[in-house]
Amino acid sequence: MIAALAPLLVFAAFVLLLLVSLSTPIIHVIYLFRLTANVGSSTSGANGSVNFGVWGYCVSTIRVAVVGINRNKNGQCSPARLGYTFDSTVANALNADEIENSISRTVTAALVLHPIACGLTFLTLLISLFILRRGSNGTSRLPSLLTLGIGSLAAILTTAVFLIDVIAVAIVRKRVRDASDGDLDLVWGNGVWMTLGAAVALWLAMLGACCGICGCGGRRHRKTTAY
Repeated sequence: MIAALAPLLVFAAFVLLLLVSLSTPIIHVIYLFRLTANVGSSTSGANGSVNFGVWGYCVSTIRVAVVGINRNKNGQCSPARLGYTFDSTVANALNADEIENSISRTVTAALVLHPIACGLTFLTLLISLFILRRGSNGTSRLPSLLTLGIGSLAAILTTAVFLIDVIAVAIVRKRVRDASDGDLDLVWGNGVWMTLGAAVALWLAMLGACCGICGCGGRRHRKTTAY
């Protein structure tokens, strides 16, 4: 039955959103965007990167060269908190003071929509499990209807979160490039594409819920007449 695929798709979306919600600095390998630096002059230079997630950032090991002498700055992560900026820690690590406050706390605070979408998707998952239990007529219309209602909200919110990620990174990317004369670059991280995958999975699950409502793929029962 096509509707039975809905819980599996919702589960996949929930796992993706959960991982993104626990991105840097909690899970270091998952991040929303990365700031890379290749700053240098005739006598000095710095190479490194900073990964930014929902709750903060992690600075990688920075390689600094001064008059032919190389040394490394150990990486560090910010405390997990809601809303952050390109503060002095990031600027000093990349030797790029001009990028301070290139991103506002308001923009990064909007990233809290990731765990909200994750929670709504989890609620959808719990309801969608009842689709697997069919009624006496071989269909699961009520659970499918509830899944469609709440799941549509989760799908819309997840899609909006993905668009916010893409637009916010594009805007900050331009600011960083203008402020650093191209020495710094900002790229999208794997968390953005994981959010996109979750949105696609949710919309496909809603298609499955629609099939459950109309009884597509369900068993047809013939009426019997007693004589």
